[in-house]
Amino acid sequence: MAQNKQRQQKEKKECWSNKPQACLSLLASHHSSPFNVKAAVVVFRNSRLSRPGKLTTLQLYSSSQIDQNTGRGKLSEERNLKEGKNTKHGSIPTITYRVSFSLCEDFGVLGAIQVKNGDRNEFFLHSVTVMFIDDHGNWSRKAHFDCRSWVYPVRLTNVGRLFFSITSYLPRQTPEALQKLRQEELVCLRGNGMGERKEWERIYDYAYYNDLGDPSKGIAHERPVLGGSKSYPYPRRIRTGRPLSDKDHQTEERHKIINLDFYVPPDERFSPTKLSEFISSSIQAVIHFVLPELTSLLKGSNIINFESFDQISKDLYTRRNVQSRRANIERIVLEKLKEFLPEDIFKEVIKIAKNTTTIKFPIPQVIEVDQFAWKTDEEFAREMLAGLNPVVIKRLESFPPVGKDGRQGSILPTHIQNNLDGLTINQALDQKRIFILDHHDYLMPYLRRINTQGECIYASRTLLLRRDNGTLKPLVIELSSPEEEGIGLNNSRVFLPATNGIDGALWQLAKTHVSINDSGYHQLISHWLHTHAVVEPFIIATRRQLSTMHPIHKLLDPHFKDTMHINSLARSILLNADGILEKTMFPVKFSMELTSTIYEDWRFEDQQLPFDLLKRGMAVYNPSHRAGIQLLIEDYPYAIDGLDVWFAINSWATAFCSHFYASDADVVDDIELRSWWSEIRHIGHGDLPIGSLRPNLDSLPALILSLTTLIWIASALHAAVNFGQFAYAGFPPARPTRSRRFIPVEGSLEFANLVHDPDQFFMETIPDRFTATLGVALVEVLSRHASEEVYLGRRAAEEWTDDVEVVRLFAEFGEELRKVEKRIEERNGDLRLLNRRGPIGLAYTLMYPDIGNDGSKENGITGKGIPNSVSI
Repeated sequence: MAQNKQRQQKEKKECWSNKPQACLSLLASHHSSPFNVKAAVVVFRNSRLSRPGKLTTLQLYSSSQIDQNTGRGKLSEERNLKEGKNTKHGSIPTITYRVSFSLCEDFGVLGAIQVKNGDRNEFFLHSVTVMFIDDHGNWSRKAHFDCRSWVYPVRLTNVGRLFFSITSYLPRQTPEALQKLRQEELVCLRGNGMGERKEWERIYDYAYYNDLGDPSKGIAHERPVLGGSKSYPYPRRIRTGRPLSDKDHQTEERHKIINLDFYVPPDERFSPTKLSEFISSSIQAVIHFVLPELTSLLKGSNIINFESFDQISKDLYTRRNVQSRRANIERIVLEKLKEFLPEDIFKEVIKIAKNTTTIKFPIPQVIEVDQFAWKTDEEFAREMLAGLNPVVIKRLESFPPVGKDGRQGSILPTHIQNNLDGLTINQALDQKRIFILDHHDYLMPYLRRINTQGECIYASRTLLLRRDNGTLKPLVIELSSPEEEGIGLNNSRVFLPATNGIDGALWQLAKTHVSINDSGYHQLISHWLHTHAVVEPFIIATRRQLSTMHPIHKLLDPHFKDTMHINSLARSILLNADGILEKTMFPVKFSMELTSTIYEDWRFEDQQLPFDLLKRGMAVYNPSHRAGIQLLIEDYPYAIDGLDVWFAINSWATAFCSHFYASDADVVDDIELRSWWSEIRHIGHGDLPIGSLRPNLDSLPALILSLTTLIWIASALHAAVNFGQFAYAGFPPARPTRSRRFIPVEGSLEFANLVHDPDQFFMETIPDRFTATLGVALVEVLSRHASEEVYLGRRAAEEWTDDVEVVRLFAEFGEELRKVEKRIEERNGDLRLLNRRGPIGLAYTLMYPDIGNDGSKENGITGKGIPNSVSI
């Protein structure tokens, strides 16, 4: 008897030190009668209509004792939520309810809870913590359930809301009492593929991008359905309308007014705090946008163009008072606003604008130190390595550049041979010192159609030389137009560096057209397609095929937060026919069609940073360097900082996966994991060749590499191409998004106008003031960090797992990221690294993890920090 008691005490001690919630069965062994358990239920405090009432109940599921009648875990009695008290979770107002249970001694281990909302309105459930009385009569924490989801009335859902504990189980390790619940939950999440979604449903199904056009407004608003065809391949999105069918490529009906209340599964929606903050910041951005236009109208100045660089700064960034004449808002401004905003938000904008007396955009860093530093060749080239789109530049392997069709461009040896710092062309190529920013091949098939929409766009090639000090200098720019009918040759013009006179003006215009190309590629491809769009199928497959108890689900979950909701907002406001991106980006109505063309060549393995750098020729294999990667431009801020972050993520994924999978066979035997990867390959990214998603998940290293790549895309890659937008593009001339004029040829009237006033010609080339200011408002919103942002190396909940070894490994991940931050700070302080700041004096911090930021210290436009997910 004594030995048995000692053994029980030892088991109890070990249990509490490793998995405390698994000790309920041990607790029961010390009770000869029912024992008391209580739970704290935390709910976000929004309004009186969005909180539980007297009819909401909680039940507990056992994971170790089976109810022989149901085949599921034994279920406790149903208890109502009581004694709601106002509390706070951090800075977020919450309500905490208490629930008490009396469990029988053979209940066993707590594994899941069921919440039934018996009231009229939904509420946002933050968490549930179950506690019990220990041997000393004290209440101690027992099990934590990190919920963070909307719970809808059972009269709508017909079932209670199930949440599993934070314990992780591979499928074959699942306790028998939870196996049926685990399988039923996944079946429920997949749905039956029928019907349109209702807001209370938790169903994840796939759809084409058939919600972009609006044929009810006429042929000008028709857009092709993306996905499900060879003509328009595309990643799948979450289904909101009709079931996906190869025979059904009709456009979904759209509301006349943009509707923000679209279907997003409850677990994917913004929290009430973030939704309120997002709408508020968007309204504020619109007010920033409308007031410069309003001020211009009231002053009677020209609304079409900015008149000078100084006027841009004065109108957009200088604090000013707008008096009561605001009541006389001109019809043109109101009508333009109605094109972009839902009616309720439009009314709110007008309301707030009437009560606002001062307004301004913050000064973007690109002009903070020097208003004209962005015009220098050094800054033009540096931003290809450290700007907001540093993922396109590649090494030129042979001269002259040749397109995919085999056609040689117009750049000749004579254009560059005297500007290679004493090298011959062959020497420069052999030393891997010539690079190219290539916006030619993918644009040429679209230029004729784009330019019939009133645009004046070229396809560009820019060659650059790596100098001895590690910086790049532009060598030549080639601008091409579509071939003339019957001639069969592209119209190309070549521009060479110059600083003064008409040659300087022509060179500045050539650089501007390159920036326009790069701006379009950045927003539509580097940002939208290569992060937002490609990640969504992974999210859908994860919810459908990996239980929340699956360790890989727990690993990936923070990297999917809010992505589906922000993507739905994008389709409703930004990407739709005549939406903001079509209004502000040069591909206009062909914007999304262009992304489909480029997606055809997307390959998952290309997103691995080391592989990407090797493929673009920005690095070479060298066994003496870390992971065999040697950068050709050592001062390549995106790459050198990015590799630090990449390897930190890889180390974390390696440690995590190795903890749960002892061998390659364990990976192969994981039935949920196999279904997950198969669904991603055959459905989510099913328009691509099967080899597009490599590696096969047939080994532990393959799993680690795939997860590292996915986490990289969702966190660091997105941060690199998103959060620098306002810093660089907040000043419209520095990163124009459209062009209204071609570069004139000598002898023409336009050429004479250019000679007479180069600045005026420049202002008439870049977007008009309305479009430019709208673009500034957009990038201001996109560049903001939310107040509840969760950064790489952190979790929204401290109690996201009960595995003490995983907690230790995650802490090591955080420590490694802190070392990355220190190295980035040291590089930014090294004056020898000229690409870290450049002429504009802006330190490169876009890959700075910001591990110390808990989401409440610092938000807004910071230009640093890697959020866990593609959340804006």
